Amino acid sequence: MLSGFFVIGVVVGIGFLLAHLRVFTAQTQNMLARLSFYVAMPVLFVTMMAKEDISALLSTDLVASVVSIVTVSLLWLASVRWVWKLPLPETITGTFASAYVNAGNLGLPIATYVLDSPARVVPVILTQLLFLQPVGLALLDLATGTATRFTVGAFVGRFVRNPLTIATLVGVLLSVFSIRIPTLLATPLGMVGGMAVPTVLLAFGISLRLGPRPDRRTGPVLAWQTFLKLVAMPAVAWAFGAFVLHLAAPDLLAVTLMAGLPTAQNVFVIASQYGRGVVMARDTIFITTVLSVLTIFGIVALLA
Repeated sequence: MLSGFFVIGVVVGIGFLLAHLRVFTAQTQNMLARLSFYVAMPVLFVTMMAKEDISALLSTDLVASVVSIVTVSLLWLASVRWVWKLPLPETITGTFASAYVNAGNLGLPIATYVLDSPARVVPVILTQLLFLQPVGLALLDLATGTATRFTVGAFVGRFVRNPLTIATLVGVLLSVFSIRIPTLLATPLGMVGGMAVPTVLLAFGISLRLGPRPDRRTGPVLAWQTFLKLVAMPAVAWAFGAFVLHLAAPDLLAVTLMAGLPTAQNVFVIASQYGRGVVMARDTIFITTVLSVLTIFGIVALLA
């Protein structure tokens, strides 16, 4: 579990140090974010989804994951509507920051070392890639583009033009039809996809050094997002799994632990690409990643 945090911290620290030494600049951060958004992450999603068993979507883990994500998203949207009054793009970015878990960088090692099954992370990854991310990106496209009103046609059009959404759908089709990527092609795709996580973490480290400092006025919003991500989301997953699905102890630990993961670095890439809510995403990722050490240990101590 700690090794996952250590790896992330080292790569983020490298980005921070090189930015401090002026080897990396703000332009470097933008370049790395665009490289990840348009090239590395789509390739990673294709290769990752192509290897997964889509039947995992039918598991109880998926149901608990969907319920926890939807509940937290609705709580965030309600708070924006009645308290924070944020613009639509920042509202969507805030939804990602509150409900999009770091299932790849941290979820995989934690599922492997704590739950003894890396497959436990698959349902939450698929839920995010097939539901939360495509819908959110399509709405971000509409909110930051030239469209002046919402239409079904505009939503579907932007839904299928986003590189991350396209990559996810391609990966799903490859999995459903059991199409294996040829070895000759899989090797270079693996190299390109392997850039996704390091580039995201380096760009995040650069932002911590060169980006604007947190604004005290945004403290209440950050605290609320952190509460939603690290307290409300695992609590909803636990309650639904225990009292509705009546899961056995190992399954209940798995769904609660996956819901208690911190905000994913992907959220920072998405915010950087659209130029909305970047500081919000960065600060939420940083705070939830640091505090999730306590959350994850607490969940394991109570439920293992």
